[in-house]
Amino acid sequence: MSLPVLTQRFRTWWQPRRGLAIAEASVIGLVAALSAVFLKVGSGWLGTWRVYSAHILPAWLALPAIGLGFGFLAGFLVQRLAPEAAGSGIPQVKASLANVPVNLSWRVAGVKLLSAMIAIGSGITLGRQGPTVQVGAGLAGGMSRWVPTSPEHRRQMIAAGAGAGLAAAFNAPIAGVLFIVEELLQDLSGITLGTAIIASFIGGVISRLLGGGSLDLNLQLTQSSSQFSIPEIPFFILLGILAGLLGALFNRGLVFSIKLYRNLHISLPLRVALAGFISGVVVAMLPSYFRDNTGLREYVITGSANPSFAAIAFAAQFILTLVAFGSGAPGGLFAPSLILGSCLGHLVGVSEFYLLGAGSLTTYALAGMGGFFSAVSKVPITAIVIVFEMTTDFNLVLPLMIVSVTAYLVAEKVVPGSLYEKLLELNGITLVKEAPIEGTLTKLTARDVMQERVETLDADMTLEEAMQAFARSHHRGFPVVEDSKLVGIVTQSDLMKIRDRNLANDIPLKEIMTPAPMTVTPIHTLSNVLYLLDRYQVSRLPVLQGRKLIGIITRGDIIRAEADHLNGENGIPGPRPEPSYVVYQTRSPSIGRGRLLVPVANPETAGILLQMAAAIARDRHYEIECVQVMLVSRHSSPSETQVRTAKSRRLLRQAEVLAKKWRIPLHTQIRVTHDVAQAILETINEQHIDLILMGWKGNTSTPGRIFGNVVDTIIRQATCDVVLVKLGQGEKGENSPSSSSILTQHGLNAPLPLTVRAEGPATANSTPHSALRTQHSFNRWLVPMAGGPNARVAIKLLPALVTLGNNPQIRLTQVFKPSELKPDMTVLEQAIRQLMRRRNLSNTVVAVPVQADSVTEGVIRLVKTEGYDVVVLGASREGLLQHAIQGNIPEAIASGVDSTVILVRGAINN
Repeated sequence: MSLPVLTQRFRTWWQPRRGLAIAEASVIGLVAALSAVFLKVGSGWLGTWRVYSAHILPAWLALPAIGLGFGFLAGFLVQRLAPEAAGSGIPQVKASLANVPVNLSWRVAGVKLLSAMIAIGSGITLGRQGPTVQVGAGLAGGMSRWVPTSPEHRRQMIAAGAGAGLAAAFNAPIAGVLFIVEELLQDLSGITLGTAIIASFIGGVISRLLGGGSLDLNLQLTQSSSQFSIPEIPFFILLGILAGLLGALFNRGLVFSIKLYRNLHISLPLRVALAGFISGVVVAMLPSYFRDNTGLREYVITGSANPSFAAIAFAAQFILTLVAFGSGAPGGLFAPSLILGSCLGHLVGVSEFYLLGAGSLTTYALAGMGGFFSAVSKVPITAIVIVFEMTTDFNLVLPLMIVSVTAYLVAEKVVPGSLYEKLLELNGITLVKEAPIEGTLTKLTARDVMQERVETLDADMTLEEAMQAFARSHHRGFPVVEDSKLVGIVTQSDLMKIRDRNLANDIPLKEIMTPAPMTVTPIHTLSNVLYLLDRYQVSRLPVLQGRKLIGIITRGDIIRAEADHLNGENGIPGPRPEPSYVVYQTRSPSIGRGRLLVPVANPETAGILLQMAAAIARDRHYEIECVQVMLVSRHSSPSETQVRTAKSRRLLRQAEVLAKKWRIPLHTQIRVTHDVAQAILETINEQHIDLILMGWKGNTSTPGRIFGNVVDTIIRQATCDVVLVKLGQGEKGENSPSSSSILTQHGLNAPLPLTVRAEGPATANSTPHSALRTQHSFNRWLVPMAGGPNARVAIKLLPALVTLGNNPQIRLTQVFKPSELKPDMTVLEQAIRQLMRRRNLSNTVVAVPVQADSVTEGVIRLVKTEGYDVVVLGASREGLLQHAIQGNIPEAIASGVDSTVILVRGAINN
């Protein structure tokens, strides 16, 4: 078995299911933990080397030089390899989870890991926890790109990776889960929590086993020295207020710093180098214990009372963090927030000790960490749990809750909104928070919209037989089965490639098909299906239940389902449409061989549509059913609603007079309905209609529709022949009345010619169109051919339709690629022989092929250069109408030419 087949089968097996999501989350947690440990060890080793260098060389020389050089290197890596790795990384993750196209991949994760290690090792006052979150999310994003998952599944995996990164960085798996829920996804669904818990748990455990903890504290010392008493509550509230105010100031300072750096108009490497240099100069002037951020934090938490030291540490960390973060250096804010909080807590604890003579500096420092973290990141629950998980001290829970919640409320009051969203807004990204809507793509499954009647080809069928099957069908691809089991799929693209290779026609289909195709199950949501269609650039997916082929689903099926949802459920709210109600009708003798339906709504086009209907009816000996539909509110019953039918009856009576002149049986009716398409379909079924002729304006503004709501529905559901007419933009003169006046001039005794180009008056034996006059010309006809069944239906209609002109000239054409040196004229020759059997067309038909890169281009060029009046399109072997339903060829031709365009779709055999 070939490697592509094995890969395809593996991807088919690896579908987004709960069990596989858990397995993927486990792998993500493991890799995120290893990355976190690597980042800690690497940055720690560089930091130790930096401190050692400051002891050997003069600190004023070594520290600025290392900050300058390492800073430039870190900025250079980010700018050249992955600009998305700049800054903290959490805003990028948040944007990606909000479906903003921000790249999260293995490349971004690798560059972030290396650049953050270098930047933090250079001595800038940023932390490694934020980068670890982006590294975990990037690794998850890369993995989810490799396997065929849905966008929602990918979001959940990225969130799990981010949570695992945070859990590994802090040794706090619960905090990793809460950070996902509180800040990133705000999603409590079972699969999100399940994957997040597993990834965070594995990340935290592996990190703890490998020594990747965040705080190197003496836990016994912190637990023995932490205490809490009721009289201290006001001081903890004060600490929360100060943390909230200073945290809000800190956030404003971060935004100001970013804007200040941007005003310098220098590259990222130079900005980070400048930040590293300034940090080195300032730290060189401070006492030596300021050169180790981890040791500084532990000293503030567990050391003796030293308010001056804590004040200096707070001021230095505050300023240097603003300097470093504004440059865009790859580093986070979690660690600086914790140091600032511990310093602030130390100061408040010293003040409380001087006033009351009680309390624990450790408790105040740890509570201050949670409070400042909460004020900066706006995640109070995560802040509480992080500090608790790092210390495992239950005595801290109540002080942490008081300080963290107070700080969050104060900071939110002073500077509302998330810091990460403000950072995104600086980059032109605004996250819009919308109420969750259960859309069609997530609500419906493949079973709901798939086509259950699937045409298949046998694997032992020859190439020639397969090409004949394509010629007889409008489908552009077929599943291939062997012993009733799906073994492959073959498309027109496969046949085109085979034709270029000049293989024998008796080659079996199994040798040219695409083996082991991508498939879906009936329970896959439409979002999963659409993702797979886009990912692998295919237009259809077989639906399997076990190994049994039970259906096929295409892009068109999904588009129609979404359009029906938008125009139905999200349109006019209210009850489902009731059956239409006939409020007026007239009947003529039923003497025809069939019946033709003409919906009339627009007086501007009704006359010409009736002319065409009369021409077809006379040729086929049909009766005409003329219907006008009146819409009423969905909140009222069609059978109980009073309507005014005077104008409608007047239009129908004029049509009756014309039909009497033409000696064609004509029935009329007026229907009241909630839905126009439904009323027309009911008429088709009740009156046993053989052909429907409808007007079409040539374009639509309705999302998800090609021809419009009504026409799209008729094309899909009407079982009879369907003829759509887009009238050309003829020139109007003062003496050339519009179609609306045609029906009011039926009483004139002198019949008028149909076209302004017509030469000579109409004869006494003229066809029905000679009773009318219009600005539209029907003399030069262009009929693109490709051999499909609907093209044959168009050819059968042509003899009747061309009687609308005086001297009709018909050109049959087939579009060939410029690379085809000897085009196959078989289809054109067959069409000519069929038309030549009609005496009135024996001298008016020519067949000429045309070369063009596409059908649309060739037809539009012919119409514009040679001035054709009418273009008749039938669904072809290339799936012309299938293109139409999906929004391609006919719509493009109709909107690209000013001539009349007639689209034909043959009857659907149920």
